[in-house]
Amino acid sequence: MPSYKNSDPIPPIMRGSPPQPDMRIPLIDWDRAPWNRWSFQHVRELVPTACIRRGDIVTPLPAASGSLDALNFRGPEGEITTFGQMLEDTYTDAMLVWKDGKVLHESYHNGMTPQSVHLLQSVSKSVTSATAGCLIGQGLLDPSAPVTHYLPELAGTAWNGASLQHVLDMTSGTRYSEDYDIRDSDVGKTDYASGWKPAPEGVDISNWPSCMWEQMLGLKTADAEHGQRFHYRSIETDVLAHAMERVTGKRLPQLISQHLWQPMGCEEDATITVDRAGYGLACGGISASLRDMARFGLMLLQNGKLGDRQIVPEFWCQDIRHGKHGLYDAESYRDWPNGAYRNQFWVEDSRLGRHFCFGIFGQMVMIAPGSGLMAVKFSTWPDFLSPAMSSAAISALDAVATEFAG
Repeated sequence: MPSYKNSDPIPPIMRGSPPQPDMRIPLIDWDRAPWNRWSFQHVRELVPTACIRRGDIVTPLPAASGSLDALNFRGPEGEITTFGQMLEDTYTDAMLVWKDGKVLHESYHNGMTPQSVHLLQSVSKSVTSATAGCLIGQGLLDPSAPVTHYLPELAGTAWNGASLQHVLDMTSGTRYSEDYDIRDSDVGKTDYASGWKPAPEGVDISNWPSCMWEQMLGLKTADAEHGQRFHYRSIETDVLAHAMERVTGKRLPQLISQHLWQPMGCEEDATITVDRAGYGLACGGISASLRDMARFGLMLLQNGKLGDRQIVPEFWCQDIRHGKHGLYDAESYRDWPNGAYRNQFWVEDSRLGRHFCFGIFGQMVMIAPGSGLMAVKFSTWPDFLSPAMSSAAISALDAVATEFAG
């Protein structure tokens, strides 16, 4: 069954008591189209999760002052379109745009509401990094220290000799294949080890890891010198998170709650998927509401502050924007020649500081300090990656920055 846009008739996925057999989510493909249009708002009904608790005090956000739907802009292919059409064409579930103290746009689609939580996919990496920044600020973690200082068991793996900064920037030399379409790739094994997926049909899993820690211990081959190249590998974030848990004696959802969700004054509890060992998946397992992710983006826009409270250290926010040792691969340098991948964030231009959190199937947080712009977009694209849809959303936000300049 093909995916469907917000304006299309909605198939009765998971409707009825019980749902029709052909409309029930297949667990092996719950995160893929068209099922993701339902499942990304219902993750806790499909896989085990833990709660990231909010606090008792909510930080207020203003209501939207209007809508950007009618804003005209030129798309990446030179076509004239509108902000509203971009939302439709990019399978948007929710979007919020902040500029200079105002919410210019807040909209919900595909059954989502302000109270709904939505899977962040790899935006979870940036949430984990912000939490790590708090621990670094407290002296509990040192980015220059060897990973094995915190996790000595990794001395027998390809991470031996890597620093925590290498892990943060995804520049360790550990070999790990991030091939989403290949069921038995390393990331396919992560799907199984993390508790996201059952074993693929017809695949011998007798030597597969049963949890994320086992998968990390099993990665013993390096394909580069540490620090010599950037290569996107989700499991690097999980190494970071295990170090965070080891130095604090707390689970990742507790740490995110303590250092981010409660201090930010979030409105809704978030969730995180957990594996068979109870580990919360740092690389992609968090679900959160639109307005709470807007609080996250706004905090980063304001150098780690929200209201009168310094939540993430200012030096960590500045290092994300301007850190000198982040690298990119050739494809990323072609698009963003002055950019870098730094501390689990995508930096467009390290001279200017505009940076992004990205997750597959269209999750995005943009933080643009130079223009006072911040945006959050939840989506359920038909494909894992879509440069065209990503470019369309960024072009729309560039048009917002121009329209409301000054």
